Amino acid sequence: MVEDIIRRILLMVPTLLIISVLVFMLIQLPPGDFLTSQILAMELEGTPPDEGWIAAMEIRYGLNQPVLVQYYKWVRNIVLFGDFGRSFAFNKPVSELIWERLGLTALISLVTILFIWIVSIPVGIYSATHQYSVFDYLFTFLGFLGVATPNFLLAIVLMWIGFSLFDLDMGGLFSKEFQNEPWSWPKFVNLLEHLWTPVIVLGTAGTAGLIRTLRANLLDELKKPYVVTARAKGLSEWRVVLKYPVRIALNPFMSNIGNILPALISGAAIVSIVLSLPTTGPLLLRSLMTQDMYLAGSFLMMLSFLTLIGTLVSDIALAVLDPRIRQTAS
Repeated sequence: MVEDIIRRILLMVPTLLIISVLVFMLIQLPPGDFLTSQILAMELEGTPPDEGWIAAMEIRYGLNQPVLVQYYKWVRNIVLFGDFGRSFAFNKPVSELIWERLGLTALISLVTILFIWIVSIPVGIYSATHQYSVFDYLFTFLGFLGVATPNFLLAIVLMWIGFSLFDLDMGGLFSKEFQNEPWSWPKFVNLLEHLWTPVIVLGTAGTAGLIRTLRANLLDELKKPYVVTARAKGLSEWRVVLKYPVRIALNPFMSNIGNILPALISGAAIVSIVLSLPTTGPLLLRSLMTQDMYLAGSFLMMLSFLTLIGTLVSDIALAVLDPRIRQTAS
């Protein structure tokens, strides 16, 4: 098991190298670049730039160099200095822009994950052990409703309800008086007061989906011979259910970790825009739209790296949870 983990970690290095090449190729595919977009915008405004300004900008951002040279410098600076380049649109280091928003994005995502697990695991277990009961039908209906409702639509509905019925502004993570203030205990409390809205919006679909998955898996496990044998030996019902079938039925929760870590960076861009959340999602979307290649490329590299880490963590968690997987790996 340990040897397999070490081998997987070593394989991440060439994998990330290949991904970096693909990412740089992808961000170079659209015609033109950020400077081309800026020149076009200035011409549409009736103020075309002079050739000297264009040449100075090309030298400043290295746009006058071959693509291979640009790629080499980008990767070299990341590996040796942790320098992801400079954002064209914001005229700031990419790392500074990302770290400004990454903390809040991670907080929202982690609280959302806890919300999904805390709600979906007990509800899924109850729904499976009380099949065709009134509450099973109710949870099934709510599950289908949650999966079918787009997150951004739910965000709009909650904002409308809060404003029209309670005269509350449910957008953002802070009240106006705390937005530009340094961190303090009152600002942290204000953050907690606003945090529940994005958590509910982002967690609804995931909760509904995992309830349905856990219910289906657990129903399948409860019909297997080892459960019948455990009951025949006189074990209590809850011990029979929780000790064996639930552990196996929880496999989808563990395998989903590989998708959770990249979500910390992507930050549900559409929902973040609707709720005016200062997360990384809108920044990633803007970088792609404006062809801010170093900012977009850094985001995509982070997503790829976290996907690899998430997959590794997911495999380890599955091996710990399910002995069958551990035996296969060994």
